[in-house]
Amino acid sequence: MIGFDYGTSNCAVGVMDGNRPAILPLGDHGRYIASNLYAPSREVIVNWLYAQLPPAEQPAFKQQRTFALQKGQAEIKELALDGIAADLFFGRDALTHYLQEPDEGYYIKSPKSFLGASGLLPPQIELFEDIVAAMMSNVKSLTETALGRSVTRTVIGRPVNFQGLRGEESNRQALAILTRAAKRVGFKEVEFQFEPVAAGFEYEASLTKETRVLVVDIGGGTTDCSMLLMGPEQAAAQDRSRDLLSHSGERVGGNDFDIALALKGLMPVFGLNSSLKSGKAIPVNSYWQAVAINDINLQTEFYSAANGRFLQQLVRDAAEPELVKRLHTVQQHKLSYRVVNAAEQSKIALTEHASQQVDLSDIDDGLAVLLDRDGFGQACQRELSRITALMQDAITQSGTQPEVVFVTGGTARSPVLSQFLQQQFPHTPIVIGDHFGSVTAGLTRWANTIYS
Repeated sequence: MIGFDYGTSNCAVGVMDGNRPAILPLGDHGRYIASNLYAPSREVIVNWLYAQLPPAEQPAFKQQRTFALQKGQAEIKELALDGIAADLFFGRDALTHYLQEPDEGYYIKSPKSFLGASGLLPPQIELFEDIVAAMMSNVKSLTETALGRSVTRTVIGRPVNFQGLRGEESNRQALAILTRAAKRVGFKEVEFQFEPVAAGFEYEASLTKETRVLVVDIGGGTTDCSMLLMGPEQAAAQDRSRDLLSHSGERVGGNDFDIALALKGLMPVFGLNSSLKSGKAIPVNSYWQAVAINDINLQTEFYSAANGRFLQQLVRDAAEPELVKRLHTVQQHKLSYRVVNAAEQSKIALTEHASQQVDLSDIDDGLAVLLDRDGFGQACQRELSRITALMQDAITQSGTQPEVVFVTGGTARSPVLSQFLQQQFPHTPIVIGDHFGSVTAGLTRWANTIYS
């Protein structure tokens, strides 16, 4: 049995090592594998997955995906004529392949972000299920190699609310996709636990007395808050329902910080905030579409032929056409992920450094942008305010004040975030947990509790 953090940004797996959880190394990826996938063509994902499935799962899958498998097989033959293997890549390998040829192949980052999306058609749901299953199959295989045995039971982390806007309907859709994918690749028992609750379980192991803890999990796609009653006595109980005082969660996470920094920190050198020859402000819609990598509809609009023609006209109408040409280059060569990845890497670098030079010379010769912490904080004011509102919502629901605020998630590393939260809660201790490992460790503890 394992704790499985199928995260928006990273995936990780934990097992119990005596009385403590241990996060497994996943081959060359280390303890964390980035939640992304690259395929030479979207159509071949289903064929790769079919070949990895347990034999008992293959007949039903083949019947359900007959047309998709046939289409993928035809695509495999076309790729073979060009000497391209129909392989899938994950983690750093996926990003490397994408950056080598951004306008070739199929790259997706953070598919978990889309699972609760409104308006998904059945073929889109099947595609996301196959993408999730392919990623889970890869992680499961790496896990079993590391352990030297098969794994059939798991607890998977889930946000309080997935990224859809339809409340429980979105949650049901996302959980159904995750459950079908997990069982398809060979997990026979699948349970879920709220990610902030899991992070709280790990923090609880350090407590020596009963404590009211507001857990804030700033994940890649969502921020989730749980007010928990925790301590040694509570940790010994299997039924924790009375200890979970409140929950709140919303679609705001590390990806939104990356997108905000890309929009407000990088897009000005692509023409954002510039003017038309007429003196009017340049339209901003395409700039937002360009960086909105977690919105299927906006990305589809940005890469449409109609938007390509619009951007060509915008170049002609711009007072500084050389800037807008860069946006057109992003559109022509499918560089949205390239731009947002540059913002993400800068966000990470700003954890240790006060400023960071961003090299964008592959988009335009000599292009570089200097970003700093103050600019990052200004770019992300909306996201920071939304996180504060979620924390206050959890406090209000619980009818009590926290004695400790425990913060986890990759973005929790940022000094900008830490300073902001301390300003909002000046009289409450703020503890920064293992930025990536708290949720995985807590899921592992819960798996050990319910499956033992």
